[in-house]
Amino acid sequence: MLTKRGWDAIVSIVCAVIALALVFLFPPATAARTAIALAAIGLFVLGYALIGRDAIEPPRAAWRYPAFLSVAAVAAGIGAGAAPFMAMLQTLAYPLVWVIGDSRKRGIGGSAVIAGSVFVGASFGYGANLDSVVAGATTAVFSLSFAIAIGLWIARIAEYGEERERLLAELTAAQTEVEALSRERGASAERERLARDIHDTLAQTLAGLVIFAERAGRQSREGQTDAAATTIATVEQVARDALAEARALVARTAAVPREPAFGAAVERLIERFREHGAARIALDTARVEGELDREAQVVLLRCLQEALSNVTKHAAAAEVTVRVEVAADGAAALEVADDGRGFDTSRPTSGFGLDGMRERVALAGGTFDVASAPGEGATLTVRLPAVSQDERGAGVSAPVMPATMGVAAAEAVRTKGDRL
Repeated sequence: MLTKRGWDAIVSIVCAVIALALVFLFPPATAARTAIALAAIGLFVLGYALIGRDAIEPPRAAWRYPAFLSVAAVAAGIGAGAAPFMAMLQTLAYPLVWVIGDSRKRGIGGSAVIAGSVFVGASFGYGANLDSVVAGATTAVFSLSFAIAIGLWIARIAEYGEERERLLAELTAAQTEVEALSRERGASAERERLARDIHDTLAQTLAGLVIFAERAGRQSREGQTDAAATTIATVEQVARDALAEARALVARTAAVPREPAFGAAVERLIERFREHGAARIALDTARVEGELDREAQVVLLRCLQEALSNVTKHAAAAEVTVRVEVAADGAAALEVADDGRGFDTSRPTSGFGLDGMRERVALAGGTFDVASAPGEGATLTVRLPAVSQDERGAGVSAPVMPATMGVAAAEAVRTKGDRL
């Protein structure tokens, strides 16, 4: 819809053109009629400026529509009676009536009033004869029909635009709500991920620190100076590991090293469990052919750490075999098998370890399986799918897991048998 300034320009230009044409191209029969016609144009412009202009845009005072309609009808009727060419004033009167009326009912009613005024003016301006009446009626009927048709069409377009605007506002509100829900879900997922990270890293390492500190105090009280010093050195190393783990959790965008560093981290992790555990651990990496995605490295390292920690805590195993496979396309598998006491997989567990591993693997799109029975050992298998090059390039960086992660907890539980 045009603004007030737009209508100001249109009214000024059209009225000026009608006045010039009336004077130079289609002058009435007498100078008096010319003066009357020009006065009618002036009345119309004055009515628009004083009444109609402020009703172009809402809010609209209720009195402005009937007042402007009256002035426009009088101006159109007087003008049509003074000069036939003044019927052109309808081109302004009709659209303004529809705009100011702001409804179909008012638009149609106002158009009928303008048409009736033009009919009366054209019929009786040059004498009330049959030819004048027929000409006036013809002009009024055609102009009214055209005005109503155009008015209804424009009103429908305006309503369609308003409907689109309403739907757009609803869509924007729905998108805002979806974004809010997405943020809430993302925050919830992040809290769960942080819970797993803390359980897999800091919780175990800090538990180990407590046990090592207790051991050092006991050895010191018993006069085992050398043993206490060795334990204190271990406490220092584990504390450094805990600091590194905390920094890795904070630095969420830290890059995970590529394949050579991953292999070294696996070896260091296993070596720590060898030093502090009773089981013999064999590592098989003969089938490592491809390169691991960063997310897959984190998942496999943390699952390995948790699996070895569980073996140390609960299995009482003598032999443990760790197999790491990486296919050329990036698909990976981890298997940790032990000859320990085993357990019934159908019974629910009270710890967070297995459930945490299962959720972590599921989020990575992989599969997690534990096969065990009482007295028959246990085999944990993790499989991760291949990751495309595009996904690998767009993957979210995850914190680096120190190679010593989980060692403190393994030693702590081996010593005291508590469960995280």
